Formats: sequence, structure tokens, C-alpha cells
Amino acid sequence: MRLLFEMDKRDYEHCTHRFVRNSARSIIIRGKKIAMIHSLKFDYYKFPGGGIEGEESPINAMIRETREEAGLVVKADTVKEYGYVHRIQRSDNDPTECFIQDNYYYLCDAENEVVAQCLDHYEATESYTLKFVEPHIAIQKNRNVLNCPHNPMMFEREARVIELLIDEGLL
Repeated sequence: MRLLFEMDKRDYEHCTHRFVRNSARSIIIRGKKIAMIHSLKFDYYKFPGGGIEGEESPINAMIRETREEAGLVVKADTVKEYGYVHRIQRSDNDPTECFIQDNYYYLCDAENEVVAQCLDHYEATESYTLKFVEPHIAIQKNRNVLNCPHNPMMFEREARVIELLIDEGLL
């Protein structure tokens, strides 16, 4: 899979250990809009998806997470690799820990029918909501997030992936 870009804060020189948490995300486009999870609490957008568990494949994680977060059932035969973003920085919670994450993105389609979400506690607290959104709206929102406990690199990562999709004529 191709590297889309790196996000490296180069702030981990004093770290003594690392924590790796890879994720997989779906890119579902309908018309000129893209399926995104909208956090109503903090007003940001993210691609449906999340952490890869144990020996789970990135594709299986993306399919599972897209269904859980968005209620979208991915059509497995439509999945195509898009690329990944490599992120590395000092942990937000532990100054001795280096956080490393590869975020794998897949172009795919989903069934038209939306099923019930299966949100974990923090996702429900943030009121995760599926929205098919115009790309420029998601980019603008993500670059203006205020008062949110999440690392701002997440918002910028999603904005930059959307910009790549636009530049490549996919949106």
C-alpha cells in the first residue's frame, strides 16, 4: 500500500518505549459527498474506522469499525487500497512513550440500508453521527476544532486525506 504522507512531530527523542496502535478507515463516496463520522459534541469529522485488534486484518477491521461507528455495511468485493498515513509523536499521556500509528485507508462502497450503530462509551458520549458531507465542509470544520481533548493531528490527517482525494479527482 502506498504511503500518502507522514505526520512526524519529531518530539520523541527522550522516549524510552513505544506504543503502536494501527487503524483502518473507509472512504465511501456518493456523488460528490463523502461518508464521515461527525462528532456532534466537538464538531469534527473523521472517516469511519478505528483500531485494528489483535490478529485482525486491516480490511476486516475497517469493515467492522465502519459498521459499528457509521452503521454502514461495506460491500467486501468493492474494497480497494487507497493508501496509509504514518504518524509518530510523543504520547499525549506519557512523556516517555512514543506513539506510532499507521492509518490504512480503503476506497469502498456500502449497502444503501444503514443499520444500527454499535458505539463504545466515548463514541456515544461524543454523539457520533453518520453524515455524507461535502469535502470542503469537513476540511474547514477539522481545521477549526476548538476545546477538544483529542490530538489535533487527527483532524489535520483527515483534512489532508480529503484534499488528496480532491486532487486525484475522486471527489
